[in-house]
Amino acid sequence: MRKPVGTALAVLLAVLLAPALPASASAAPAKKQWPGNSKNVTGGRDFYIDSALGNDRAAGNSPKAAWKTLGKASATTFKPGDRILLKAGSQWNNEQLWPKGSGTTRQPITISAYGDVKRGRPYIATNGNVPSPFNADGTKNPETVGLTGAIVLRNQQGFDINNIELSNDDDFATDITTGTYVRDGIMVSINADKLAAGADTVMDHFRIHDIYVHNTDGPSSWQKIHYGAVNFQVFGSKSYKEYATGGYYFKDVRIEDNTFVNVELHAVQFAFNWFAADGADAGQYDEAGKFHEGWEQLWVRTRDLYSRDVYIGHNYAESIGQGAFQLADTKNMTVEYNEVNGFLARYDAVSCGLYLWAGADSVMQYNEVYGGPDNEYDGTPWDLEYTNFNVTYQYNYSHDNAAGWMAYMGNSSNSVARYNLSVNDNGVLVKNMLSTNYSPTYFVNNTFVYDGGDLAQVHDETFLSRVYFLNNIFYNTSQTTPTTWYRKTGALRQAVFSNNDYYEAGGVHSTQEPADPDGLRADPEFVGNPATYSTGDVKKAAAQFALRKSSPLIDAGRYNPHLGTADILGTQLYYGDAPDIGAVEARRGPRVPNPVDTDPIENEGPDRVSLALGKPVTASSTHPGANGTLGAVNLTDGSLSTRWAAADDATYPITLDIDFGADTAFSEVYLDEYTDSGTNPRVRTFSLQRWDAATGTWVTFADQTNGIGHDLTVTGFGSVTTSRLRVALTSQIATEIYTPSLTEISVY
Repeated sequence: MRKPVGTALAVLLAVLLAPALPASASAAPAKKQWPGNSKNVTGGRDFYIDSALGNDRAAGNSPKAAWKTLGKASATTFKPGDRILLKAGSQWNNEQLWPKGSGTTRQPITISAYGDVKRGRPYIATNGNVPSPFNADGTKNPETVGLTGAIVLRNQQGFDINNIELSNDDDFATDITTGTYVRDGIMVSINADKLAAGADTVMDHFRIHDIYVHNTDGPSSWQKIHYGAVNFQVFGSKSYKEYATGGYYFKDVRIEDNTFVNVELHAVQFAFNWFAADGADAGQYDEAGKFHEGWEQLWVRTRDLYSRDVYIGHNYAESIGQGAFQLADTKNMTVEYNEVNGFLARYDAVSCGLYLWAGADSVMQYNEVYGGPDNEYDGTPWDLEYTNFNVTYQYNYSHDNAAGWMAYMGNSSNSVARYNLSVNDNGVLVKNMLSTNYSPTYFVNNTFVYDGGDLAQVHDETFLSRVYFLNNIFYNTSQTTPTTWYRKTGALRQAVFSNNDYYEAGGVHSTQEPADPDGLRADPEFVGNPATYSTGDVKKAAAQFALRKSSPLIDAGRYNPHLGTADILGTQLYYGDAPDIGAVEARRGPRVPNPVDTDPIENEGPDRVSLALGKPVTASSTHPGANGTLGAVNLTDGSLSTRWAAADDATYPITLDIDFGADTAFSEVYLDEYTDSGTNPRVRTFSLQRWDAATGTWVTFADQTNGIGHDLTVTGFGSVTTSRLRVALTSQIATEIYTPSLTEISVY
């Protein structure tokens, strides 16, 4: 674990000039020399600032002619290749640095340190002296939003910021819990309302490294804005539909080798887009006919507003108020080797340790998160968030997080969590699932070590669409309490378990344990003791959970392309007759260089074949929206991610008629209302009817008065034989204003 190393001078300055500055306030440089002591190789000019001996009337072009205040630099427009150099050991109280101008990829503007290498980083203690980003009515003020950092950049690009210390709080000893304070360390923004006509809307090339940010306090409540130690955001006061497609994003960003301690809300918040997305008009239907609320930010994908080509790595975050690394609206992002020691430390709401929201084509790997709270909702170290496409969590290590392991929201495609290690992430291992997915999710070759007495459940809600659990280790250390697998009956109906190991230290297995014909109930025989796991190094910790040569889990797994190409230690997959179970592959037997999936797990599942699958359906009413994708054909396509919806002016009864084509016998009917993203059920009463060919009439054989909701199976009517089935929706829940929408009708 990396921690900042204090210097006596920084501590003395802290005591004299700033309230309650921690002893670790100024870390010594990792280099033998401050960057500003070396020649400027970018072809620009150098400007020096010395808080003690400088003079704003001086030229600023040498250490002897240094400026004194940050205000002087903030009033200056710099050119590509210029350097703004702050003297080591200097401290600026109640000041903010907002240099004007932009650099380029080859000639960035640099903000860095110069001077005595024995002195600490130059320190900007802004003490909360930043403008409010809000209007009097609580809306964001286009004039001041984004100007809340100790260092500020707005609609600027081409910057390298390094070797600086920052804080932005006027009272380190007291946590702010109320009010409308927004305080950042480094605040980089795109403000669409402040861009001149024809101006560049893509901000390119940022480097933030070797920064120490501490004490950026804020209220313990959601203000509908993000803030933190390093903060990239996009602002626009109008609807996203009023801005051009494309642009309005960051490109080529590296945030690495930084230290963040006691910051609120986040250590790093990246690229959340604040174009207005409130109200029904901000939502949109996707290509599958699913409706996304505006806040789900599908429009970032459809309008190509993703930030891109981003690297966030080797950062240390400690005691973070909300989510430590809250990342959003970005594609082609790599987030690796970050360490989080405590998150949701002060914030009275929900968040997770490290996660990407509404992102694409990105990977989170080799990160370590621990010290999360006991939180009913999120609170997990990781999160498969809304509207992610091709996002992978691999090779991560989490431990001692009381809320669980992974939050799981839905409306995503190709979500994969593989070769991760989880130790004492008690609570819920896979928490939530509020929306169906575009494609199945894969949890493969993870190692879970937990205490069944502290674990709430493996899953707390209901998987709404297909999830595969393959080659995982579920290791319960409790001698008295078997694993609780679910809270709600039917929660695992869409989950397929194959080749997992279920180890109960107490020897008793739960009656809830899922069916897994090729699974094991064996001691994995780890090389280390699970009770004495290490911290601070992902690979070192994972090595303790490698398998002994005698382990029955070796070659007991099953190949699937979603395993990827290597395990958590970098061992190429796979060796021997089959992959191993768990996060570490043993090098036993010959390596299989080009694995082939000869037995796809996708061909398996708990679902029987519905007698209605693919049969034609006629609806008395169909909603014309979503480009015609809400038709009744979706009710028998076998997918819970597509749906039918009645028109807004539909009258009851609303009928849905399935034509089997011939007399068909059945004794069970399955119905599912669309309840994605917290949408409420709408049907109050309905009836099931058969077609009587002899009389040419519909005959009711089952009536229901308690609604449908999610995942309803109707039985108890004996065996019915008919060529046509009618589902007649006869009334609506009184508190609902919208007409019904169903995802599936299955018949068995």
